[in-house]
Amino acid sequence: MKASLFNRKDEASVNTLRLYSADMVETAKSGHPGMPLGAAPLIYVLWTRFLRHDPTDPGWPDRDRFIMSPGHGSALLYAILHFTGYGLSLDDLKAFRQPHSKTPGHPELGATPGVEATTGPLGQGFGMAVGLALAERHLASTFNRPGYPLFDHHTYALVSDGDVMEGVACEAASMAGSQGLRKLICIYDDNHVTIEGPTELTFTEDVRERFQSYDWQVIVVSKGDDLPSIYQALENAKNDLERPSLIMARTKLGAGSPKEGRPEAHGSPLGPEALEKTREFYGFAGKGPFYVDARVTQNFLDRAAPGTELRRNWDKLFESYGKEYPEERKELVRRLKGELPSDIMSGLGVAFPKDKPVATRAASGVILNALADKMPELIGGSADLAPSNNTNLKDKGSLLPLNPTGRNIHFGIREAAMGAILNGLALSGAFIPYGGTFLVFSDYLRPALRLSALMGLRVIHILTHDSVGVGEDGPTHQPVEHLASLRAIPRLLLLRPADAYETLALYPLALAWEGPSAFALSRQNLRILHPDEFPDVLEGPAKGGYVLREAAAGSPEAIIIATGSEVQLALSALEGFSGKDRVRLVSMPSTGLFEAQDKAYRESVLPPSVGKRLVIEAGSPFGWDRYLGPQGRIISVNDFGFSGPAGAIFKELGFSDENVRAVLGELLG
Repeated sequence: MKASLFNRKDEASVNTLRLYSADMVETAKSGHPGMPLGAAPLIYVLWTRFLRHDPTDPGWPDRDRFIMSPGHGSALLYAILHFTGYGLSLDDLKAFRQPHSKTPGHPELGATPGVEATTGPLGQGFGMAVGLALAERHLASTFNRPGYPLFDHHTYALVSDGDVMEGVACEAASMAGSQGLRKLICIYDDNHVTIEGPTELTFTEDVRERFQSYDWQVIVVSKGDDLPSIYQALENAKNDLERPSLIMARTKLGAGSPKEGRPEAHGSPLGPEALEKTREFYGFAGKGPFYVDARVTQNFLDRAAPGTELRRNWDKLFESYGKEYPEERKELVRRLKGELPSDIMSGLGVAFPKDKPVATRAASGVILNALADKMPELIGGSADLAPSNNTNLKDKGSLLPLNPTGRNIHFGIREAAMGAILNGLALSGAFIPYGGTFLVFSDYLRPALRLSALMGLRVIHILTHDSVGVGEDGPTHQPVEHLASLRAIPRLLLLRPADAYETLALYPLALAWEGPSAFALSRQNLRILHPDEFPDVLEGPAKGGYVLREAAAGSPEAIIIATGSEVQLALSALEGFSGKDRVRLVSMPSTGLFEAQDKAYRESVLPPSVGKRLVIEAGSPFGWDRYLGPQGRIISVNDFGFSGPAGAIFKELGFSDENVRAVLGELLG
């Protein structure tokens, strides 16, 4: 590698990135200048010499992806986006961290052109990068044809000491190595400093050996500001055709500032005096904030310009591809637009016998397999629980290095990474991914769930074993607070169907939802609520709550509100209750959907005049008070469960016909 590839113009461009980042933080009086000052050379070489991107078309399907996993480095990302033509103005940079600006404190998908993912919680960006790399390989194997390399891009991520410490990144890195994701390249900003001090306080492992044990290529750059060395490392990473690569670049936090190498440089402005000394260090003395030489501006634009030509050539290639492979092109366009097949739920051939109880987890598996034949974008798996979650797609193969078009992903016992990788697959724009685990283990998924909700990603979570009905496995496996906790996440669609037909009715909503959805599904078999007996069971669930069984006179004196398997309990209890004709039963598989209905509909289901209400749910009572009113009662779980047969547990906790009838009797007087 010849050093002549870089000159003083490049050095000035790197230093401009550094100081622009520090100026943004100083202007906002908030932010993180330390990482941008140290990592600017890494970003500069990547963006100006390697990254295939077109600022005039940020959504180009075959662009390289770049993920800023340590989202606190956002100022550096905004600076490079500004200089390479992504439409971020100087005023946008000066509005850093201000309300509703294009430059929020951490990168947010949709807020800023060129930002590929919302990042901030460390390790999540690493996991999403793995998902994006999986997506590229699958798309290339599915759609590429001889002479038509439609998908041939890399996924790059900048990662920090904090990222590689996080468990989610460890899980994701392990899986990436097992999958042989050779087009995944992570650049490790190895500055040896965290907020509390030097990393040696907590982090003495050999990261190089760890990643090598994951079956990654590891490349060390001893001087993280040496542009030729960074260039050569990236070349070597791209040339490994079997493994993902980690480039360990030794950098300095707050490089060139009086706070270099000190934790104080991490998360607060340098201050006017220290910032001026930093300008002096980089040869910008007296230039003032946001100074840029015209030659630097032109250098960045010249470096970004070839990407537009690459994209135009790709457009021509895609046009020719369409003439030779019209059906494949049509299918790919549909997927990239996020459009569902027009007849997605018709003709599935899914029906359930009236007289054979079915667990909703089993019903979900039947529906998934029927959908998979119509939706090639449906891809996913389980955290080593596919037989229990019923998430395996029959005859669709396992996604492995030797079978890159497989649609069953074996995540291993890595729930945290599974959530992040699913988000990465969704970010590719060509998949609707799903992942399965037990509801109680959704705690491992929560950071990724929250990020997918923030980004509006269409990801489906299949969470089975949804209550103390898990039984003998005991309280460690019996979810209690989880339904309430998931309902609290904005934009997450939580669905708890009462039977197989409600499950069938809710799947179209999950597929079309502009955000993540989560099915809470039963382990135990449940009676079929057949449409012949319950005519609203296929239409009502779409509204979140509906009248499943009406009071005889149509004017109820009391209302039962139940979800999931407890709908079945309510039906059973009513069958032997003398006052059943006075009681309306409302099935409410989704409080979120119900709240989205207009007031007239909500009040038609839950008339304000009927104050005698009973809520039944085998979970925490938290959140149900909104429907109870002053006369209401609730049968719920207020503590952890215990080990034993499900029937015995339900009975002891009050989920029995006798107890429901007793409470109804008290309500009705």
